[in-house]
This record gives sequence, C-alpha cells and structure tokens, in this order.
Amino acid sequence: MPPLARRNLFHDKIRLAVTLTGITFAVVLVVVELGLFLGFSTTTSSLIDRSGADLWIASHRVPYIEQGAPFSERKLYQVRATPGVASAEKYIARFAGWKRPDGGHESVQVVGFNFADIADPKEAMGGPWNLASGSIADLNAPDAVLVDDLYWKKLGVTHVGEVFEINGYRARVVGTTHGIRSFTTSPYIFTTFKNAQDFTNLNEDQTVFILVRALPGVNVQQLRHDLQNRLHDVDVLTTSQFSGMTRSYWMFTTGAGVAVLLAALLGLVVGVVVVTQTIYATTMDHLREYGTLKAIGAPNGYVYRVILQQAGMSAVMGYALGISVSLFVVRGAEHGGAAILLPWQMAALIFGLTLLMCGVAAAVSINKVTHLDPAMVFRN
Repeated sequence: MPPLARRNLFHDKIRLAVTLTGITFAVVLVVVELGLFLGFSTTTSSLIDRSGADLWIASHRVPYIEQGAPFSERKLYQVRATPGVASAEKYIARFAGWKRPDGGHESVQVVGFNFADIADPKEAMGGPWNLASGSIADLNAPDAVLVDDLYWKKLGVTHVGEVFEINGYRARVVGTTHGIRSFTTSPYIFTTFKNAQDFTNLNEDQTVFILVRALPGVNVQQLRHDLQNRLHDVDVLTTSQFSGMTRSYWMFTTGAGVAVLLAALLGLVVGVVVVTQTIYATTMDHLREYGTLKAIGAPNGYVYRVILQQAGMSAVMGYALGISVSLFVVRGAEHGGAAILLPWQMAALIFGLTLLMCGVAAAVSINKVTHLDPAMVFRN
C-alpha cells in the first residue's frame, strides 16, 4: 500500500471521522432495513415454513394463512385414503379474543394442531418450536395453551399456570415458547385442535386446514395433483407455494415490504452522497501532492491507486464499525416485537455494497485528478 494513501487518510482525523460516520450510518441503516424486510418476510410465513408438512389443503382461493376459511373435516379421510400420503392432520389458525386479568382485551391467533396419534409430540405437524418451558404433552389438558414470552406483557401473563379467557372459554398457560413472532399484532396461542375448536367457535365437523406429509420417495407435485383431482372446493398447495403466497400478500400487496426496501435504498443513497463528498473533499485538499506526483513522472495508475486504497480503507473501517453497531441493534430486537435478521449472507452482501459505495466515491475523485495539470505545483 502506498504510504501516501495511509497518510492522506489519517492526516485529517476530523475528516476521517466524518467519512467513517457516513459509512457507519449507511451500513447500520441498510442492515436494519434489510434485516426488517427479511424478518418480516420470515415471520409472515413462519407457521407454514415450520409446519413440517409437505402439502397444505385450504378452502378455495385462500390468499394467505390468516384468511383460512372452515370446510368439512370429511375431506381428511379422503386425503388419508390417497396413495402416497404418510399422514394427514387437521389444523386451525384463526383469530380469537383474549381477555386480560385487568379486563382488557387483545386479539390473538389460536393455532390448533393434533398430536394424539403421534408417538413423539415434537414430530406433530404445525406444532410450536423453541419451547422455553413446559412441553407439548402438557397441552393435553382441556384448557391448556402455550404463549410466547415476547407477548407476556401484552397479554398480561405473569407466570405459568395463570388462567385467562379466550372467547369466553377458560385458557390456562402451561408453558412458553421463545421468539415465535406474529407479523400481525395478534400473538400465536398454541393448543390442541380440540381446544382450538372451542376457542374459535368452530363447529366440531369442520377444520380450517389439512396438513399432509408424503411418504418417503413420493413425488410431492404428483401427490398434490392426485389430491387436487380427488378433492373438490379446496386448493392443494405445496408448503413453498403457500408460504410464497402469504409472504407476497403481506410484503407487497400491503406495501409493507416495499416501504422497508425503499428505506434501505435511501440509506444507501445517503451513504454514497456523504462518503462521496468527504472523499472528494480529501482529494481536493491534496491536489498539490497529486500534481507533484504527476510532475515528477508518477503514472496516473499510481495516483488512482492511492485514491482507491483510501476509499478501500475507509470502507473496511466504516463497515467494521457499522456491523458492530448493527449487531447490538439486532441483539436488542430479539426481545422486541419486530424481528431484525442478519444472516452471514446478508452481512457479506452489505460488505460488498460498502465497497461499491466507496468505490463510486473514489471514482468521482479520480475524474477530477485525471484532468489535473501538473504545472499547477509551480504556480503561486
């Protein structure tokens, strides 16, 4: 690395601080906005993606999971009689009213699944994950529910064993999950299918979904086609299809995802403008040095390399600071209602964007140096 690049960069520490602040701000803003987008996207379809099912059977033209409509449970027996089906279970995901101890009311989404005929309840399709206390087997009690600890304060829960009301029915908290967020403002309440029928006032001969697991080696698309031909007035969807429909609705049809992406783009633009201005100003402050280099015969490539390496050093330092701050933000969001995700792939992508941002800033400065007259160093 040419010593000149390092000296230029660290000579004016205030200007360096401004440059790094601009890069750090841009990195944090892009991480938060892209992390929110990824978190929202993951949260909207978490019930589907974590269900363990290969296929979902829903009422005709259901656009996303929260809009599931009841249909006859008789279709369950048709599904189980279809060749290639390993197991099929009824499933409920439906809104209900939760009554707090202080008399307040909250909206919740009751999730009812069946594990009565399964040796290991953890293998049940559509059940909870990330159990923090209690067990799935504890849900066998007539009024038992699991509540995520992120929503205890919202729902007025203070300890396991506390009793509440859901649509007028007794509900007792027997355990908790951790980090199972709902994209809507209505927390997920996990319980058995039978309890969920009571809590949501669903008729005994109805279900909202049927979850299907295929036998090993069975082509899921072919099984989907066979079930669609056998069943009427319902849609048979693969897990990826239904997940994509739900994500698309919440993230793009409602405009929430577009707004977050635009905010991330704005952060990148702001970062480019700030960094370009500061790197350009640094270049202008050292025009005589660059002119001297050109006057004594230094090739343009050397001068350009000095500017690019200054930008590269700024990018690495700014990224390191920005990603460190971002990790604190992501950690803090773990205890909040909004999920901010930062997988390593996204961190690598943002590092590339940071280098690109500083490279663009350096290109603006290089354009000025390209037209520099070496004779300027002999003028007063």
